[in-house]
Amino acid sequence: MATGEVAVKPAGVPEAVEGDVLDGPFNVRQLLRIDEALTAADRRTGLTFSVYVGPLHEPTAGAARGLHDRLPVPADSVLIAVSPEQRKLEIVTGENVAKRIPDRNAALAALSMTAAFGGGDLTRGIVDGLRMLADQASS
Repeated sequence: MATGEVAVKPAGVPEAVEGDVLDGPFNVRQLLRIDEALTAADRRTGLTFSVYVGPLHEPTAGAARGLHDRLPVPADSVLIAVSPEQRKLEIVTGENVAKRIPDRNAALAALSMTAAFGGGDLTRGIVDGLRMLADQASS
């Protein structure tokens, strides 16, 4: 990852790579909100949720799938990949997750997230998206 990119690891540990967390798009409070939402989603569903914020190589869907494939258990994982500068959002679900979160429901979560992003609130969009996806996976 390049300077300013932030990955929130599956275990919920915020990590800035090759740069300080405060150089990224989130302050410490925002990172904690995202971490809490990730932890709640993981516990509620038994799945692994991860968030990546940073540039995605074209095609962005393929880049997001590549990131998802590097997770410890991709079949049971959900990745939300956001590239604010490219105005791109990708939600990737693993093989087992797709049975619990159909594409249509992931698309609804993405729509809600992009509405928040459009209003300038990246953190709220991610947190709301995590909640919506967890709600779907646990029903």
